Amino acid sequence: MRSALAAHDFGTVFHVARTEAGISYSQIAAECGIKPERVGTLARGHGKVTTFEKVVRIVDALRIPGQMVGLARRPWEPPPEATANPGPERREFLKASAAASLAVGLPDLTRPAAGGRIGSDLPERLRQRTARLRRLDDVLGGGDTYRTYLGEYQSTRQLLRSRSYTEETGRGLLSVLSEQAQQAGWAAFDSGRHAEARGLYEASQKAATDAGDAALAGNALAFLAYQGLHGDRLARQDAVQTAARSCATAGPDAAPAVRALLYERLAWAHAVAGHAEETERALDAARDALVEVDGTPQPDWAVWVDETELQIMSGRCWTELRRPLRAVPVLESALARYDDSHARDKALYSSWLADSYLTAGEVEQAASVTGRALDLSSGVASVRPRERLAPVLGRLREHQALPAVADVLERARS
Repeated sequence: MRSALAAHDFGTVFHVARTEAGISYSQIAAECGIKPERVGTLARGHGKVTTFEKVVRIVDALRIPGQMVGLARRPWEPPPEATANPGPERREFLKASAAASLAVGLPDLTRPAAGGRIGSDLPERLRQRTARLRRLDDVLGGGDTYRTYLGEYQSTRQLLRSRSYTEETGRGLLSVLSEQAQQAGWAAFDSGRHAEARGLYEASQKAATDAGDAALAGNALAFLAYQGLHGDRLARQDAVQTAARSCATAGPDAAPAVRALLYERLAWAHAVAGHAEETERALDAARDALVEVDGTPQPDWAVWVDETELQIMSGRCWTELRRPLRAVPVLESALARYDDSHARDKALYSSWLADSYLTAGEVEQAASVTGRALDLSSGVASVRPRERLAPVLGRLREHQALPAVADVLERARS
């Protein structure tokens, strides 16, 4: 991919955008300022872009680092150290980022003709597309994905308002709309847009309720609770109640993965509030639900919850409750299996491990883990890793006479 881009042959990236994110050539053309048929020709490996102005337009639209095509560092690029020595994971990141930057709205093939009636198959097709785009969150931060996910939500909302459909199809579209609102809300939260996140979560809850989708309605409440935990003491108390309501709303008949996810978030709410016994009960309920996952289909938005994620949540909870002897072993074990390509999440989870090391008095080990988290979070379009690392760095300053700590503090300042 590097050599192709250096020769100003953008076909590889155009092909990735279409095959991995389902973006039409007409949309790519609109973003990059070239003709759709020209995009198709390049994607088939024929021809190159030679005009300087056109190269710059494509590079900026697709977020391709300037050095890969012989340009100076672009204004939107992270600092040089964040892109030094790109390995396989970084190259995959670049491909996903190129696709994400173009994914605005629905591809043409999913749009009914103006004034046309929506077919009964559209909700499922949109649900599959939503699941495919959700994978971008594995490697990108909310700053990269928010526009993409918000565009999906807005397009589906417009379909609901402007087209005709059966009652059953309408419920299906509302359910998809709820999923999309949650994904857009999560990206907004991850990028620091808290007011937008709350509005999207509330819209998601209403859409799920109108669709009769109790599981998604419960998940919307869980998102609202998670966001509320960042407030003051009263807000955290309300968040605990909202998290409990999320489990009740989904109900005992919800899919096992859904129940595991909601009980995990209930455990986290109790931990932040300082409720140790309630935390342990909720973690046990999440574990019991996971045992029930037997290979039958689960909602895509909940399938990421597995034993590793439950270990990480357990470690996070015990860190918040100042139980480092419980937290450190499970976090170390889970993080050892976590791929670096999931940089945002691994940096976040590492912050809790560093926190627990500090509580246990293992200052040098805490400094080492913090340094690794700083490296992982560099260049990631998410505000949360640095927000989480800030109090850890504050505690480390009490030990800045130690060389290992001084080094990490200096790296954090730079």
